[in-house]
Parts: sequence; C-alpha cells; structure tokens
Amino acid sequence: MNLSENRKSFYITTPIYYPSAKLHIGHAYCTTIADSIARYKRLAGYDVFFLTGSDEHGQKIQTAAAADGVTPIEYVDRIVAGFQKLWERLSISNDDFIRTTEERHVKVVQEVFRRIYARGDIYLGEYKGLYCTPCESYWTERQLDEDGCCPDCHRPVQEVTEKAYFFRMSRYADRVLKYIEDNPEFVQPVARRNEMINFIRQGLEDLCISRTSFDWGIPVPIDEKHVIYVWFDALSNYLTPVGFLDDQEKFNKFWPADMHLVGKEIVRFHSIIWPCMLLALDLPLPKKVYGHGWLVVDGDKMSKSKGNVVDPNLLIDEFGADAIRYFLLREINLGQDGNFSRDALIKRINSDLANDIGNLLHRTLSMVTKYRAGIVPPAAQQDETGGRLVADGENTVAEYEKSMESYALSDTIKLVWSFIGRANKYIDESQPWVLARDEADRAKLDTVLHNLAESLRVSAVLISPFMPQTAPRIWSQLGLDDVKPLGEVRLEEIRGWGGYPAENHIGIPEPIFPRIETDEEKAAKAEKAAKKQAKQARKKQQ
Repeated sequence: MNLSENRKSFYITTPIYYPSAKLHIGHAYCTTIADSIARYKRLAGYDVFFLTGSDEHGQKIQTAAAADGVTPIEYVDRIVAGFQKLWERLSISNDDFIRTTEERHVKVVQEVFRRIYARGDIYLGEYKGLYCTPCESYWTERQLDEDGCCPDCHRPVQEVTEKAYFFRMSRYADRVLKYIEDNPEFVQPVARRNEMINFIRQGLEDLCISRTSFDWGIPVPIDEKHVIYVWFDALSNYLTPVGFLDDQEKFNKFWPADMHLVGKEIVRFHSIIWPCMLLALDLPLPKKVYGHGWLVVDGDKMSKSKGNVVDPNLLIDEFGADAIRYFLLREINLGQDGNFSRDALIKRINSDLANDIGNLLHRTLSMVTKYRAGIVPPAAQQDETGGRLVADGENTVAEYEKSMESYALSDTIKLVWSFIGRANKYIDESQPWVLARDEADRAKLDTVLHNLAESLRVSAVLISPFMPQTAPRIWSQLGLDDVKPLGEVRLEEIRGWGGYPAENHIGIPEPIFPRIETDEEKAAKAEKAAKKQAKQARKKQQ
C-alpha cells in the first residue's frame, strides 16, 4: 500500500475575512495559525485541504462602496487583492481562496436556502428589532450591553422593521446544546464552550436571514426582492470548495471539517448558527470550532481612533515574514489574548533567531568547512555527551507530535527551541576546536560534526510549519536539496536519529537572521562615540 492510500484527510478553515480597508496584524495572526497547523498535518502525512477567503456581501460593504464612489464589486476587488498579496508574502499555503461573490458560491448558498426551505425550516415574516450594521448582527433588547449597544462591538444599534425570511433555528437549539455538552472538544477553548452553553440556555430565537433594505447580496432564490443575510451566506462558504454540489467524492473525503479556526468574537456564529444550518441540511457537524484570542498592541486593543493599528506589510518589509510568524506563534498561547510589541519582537529575533538557530547553523557549517573541507563525516560511536543529545532529539520529535496534535503551537515552538539550545550547548561541551588539534581525536570530531548536522536537519523539519521560508534555507545550506527536497520530507523520517547522509557536502553558509541593533544599543554606541571624540579633542588641545 502506498503512502497516499495510508493518508488521512484534514480540512481546516479560517473565517472568510471581511474586506476591511485596513489590513492589520490580527489578519496575519489567525491565518498564520491555520497555515502552521495545515503544514504540520501535511508533514504528518495527512491529505490536507486548507481554506481561507473573503466575506464580501452586506449593507456595510454597499454603504462603504457608495461613499468611495465605486461599485461594491470594485470596492471589494481592490481590498481582496491586498489580502491575497499578504498571504503570498506570509507563505500561506491555502488550497483555495473563496470569495462569496463567486458564482460557484452563489449556487451553493441558494441551494442551501432551497433545501432548508423545502424542509419547512424557513418562513416569511416581519422583522422588528435591533440591528448592528458593523457586525451584521441582529439582537434582542435583552442581549444588548449595559449601554443599550451591540454586545460584540459596543456600538449603537438601529431599530429595523421589514419583511424578512426566518430560519427556524429554535427548532435545533436542544440538539446543538446536547452536541456541545456531549462533545467537549467541539468548542474550544473551554471558556468559549461555556459561553456557548450559557447562550443557548438563555433561549434561541429564529434567525432573520434576508433583507430588502439593500441589494448587495445573493438573491433569495424564491423571492428576488430579498437578499440573503450575510451570515447565512458566509457560513455556507465552508461547503463550496469541497464539492458540496459538484464533487461527491471530494465532499465525502473532507466533510465534516476538522477545524474551523475563528476569532473568539464569532465563535457563536460557528458553533450555534452553523450547526443549526447543518442539522437542517442533514449534514454532519464540524469536529472542532476553535476560538483564538485577540491581539493587543503594547497592552492596548488595536483601534484606528487610537492610531495603533499595526500594518503587517510594514513589519514584513522591516523584519521578514518568518520573524513575524515566529513571534506571533511563539508569544501567544492559542485561545488566549496576546500582546504585540515592537521591542519584544526585536528581542525575540535577536535571542531566538539570531543567537540560537542562527548561531547553531553558522558555527556548525563553519566547523565542517574548516575541519572537514565542507563534507559532513559519518558518526563513529557516541560518547555520553552525544548520547544525551541523541536521546533529547528523539524525545523532542515524539513530544512535538503530541503537542501539535493538541494545537499547542507556542509550547511546541518552545520545545523545539529547547532542543536547539541543547545542540548549542553540545558544541561547548564537546569542544570540537580542541578535538581538531589531535589526530587521535579524529573519530570523536567526526561524530560531533555529524551530530550537529543531524541536529540542524531535525530542527529544519520541525520548524518548517512555522517558518516556511527559513526552514528551506537551512535545508539548502545543509546541502540536502539534492538528497530530498524539504517539502517532500515527512515526520516519520526524523523519528530516528542519524538521517543526515554521511559524506554529504554542505551548501554555501549564509546568515539567516542578522542581529538587529536596538534603540538602547544605538544610543549607547552614539554616546560611546561622542565620548571618544571628546577625548580626542581634549588630547589635541593639550
């Protein structure tokens, strides 16, 4: 049986992002998480389908486009191009990018409507209530915050009265509640799960799913005076690219979704409204809805009015994409809020990337070049110090798998960097520069150099889901491109120690993360230079 027959499937999605005119670091954070999980699953031998996209309908888009003097599609085309360019710069490995304005998606949404309507779970009524335009959400009086505003964004709501179609969501409340209670892993983290249970227990009302006061949306197939409400439209996107209407084999392979990764503010839509819709369609529910936290900047929530919105493109220009990916994944525990700080980013680049992995690569390749003319020798018998490194490497791979399967990305990165630190310590313990002085220690030196090359081989594979631009650079400098491209390597190939091919010639050593001079260091250097100049001036005067 070949590898493809052994493979399991894995379907992961991000939310389809609202086309905001201002890209911010939060967009990069969520998508980088999903990309790292998708890359890990491929590394572990899964057949992965990774979906992201854009949510392009609704009153807010139509209003913004009119204010900008363009059509809604012209407005979203421009912004969506920015998203796609950012994903390219961040090396996001999505298999599809769904736009809710695409014809393939329109067909799915209208068919979803037809099927649920035919079941008797959609009816025409009149909506009288409160609507939050920024969130595209309907609310009852009791759901508003203490100021009578939207409980999500805390902005004013509007009273709305219009004919509308309703989805009998209340019919499915008990079943969804039971599913959440019977399947503790369905909604994560636990805090979000408890919120959803409490929300349902307060009582679910039927959901308004159409509007007549604007026309930028998918027409209701049985009544084209109405357009379909944005969440009923948007949530159906998860069905479109995996063959819901046109490829039953693909649909059977990837549905139900293994993981919907969403911001904590939209967990409710994905773990309550979406399951109700799927039950009405007689489709299996997703296996997991994971609500990640928010990013704050220097301890304060991002806001245009505060002027602290962080543009990921500018960060990539200055520090590189992998440094940004590493920082976001390393600093923030999935499910919790996290703090972005420029100073913290620079410190992490200097300590973890320049000093740790950069230093290990540079020292190893320099010694292989100096002592063995660029050829990695085979290992002889391991001494006690080498044995500890080997054991640590094998244990790291085993723990890495466990940690990634539980989506503990930050802990996984810390685990890998602990091994990288151990490899750096191994250099100091084994002192290859001393071994190189005596021909009697040749076999020992060979083993040390081989162990270091193997440490870097293992590390390159382990960091590849998180740092997809850096890992191939390390792989290339190790001279492994012609042995096997990194993209074809699977996790099983590093479970045992010693996979680096003996007598292999390393590539050309290049710095991967130059150290960044901090403002404090620049100031200290300038002060030192000023003192030196003053001292020289005094000497001249004397």
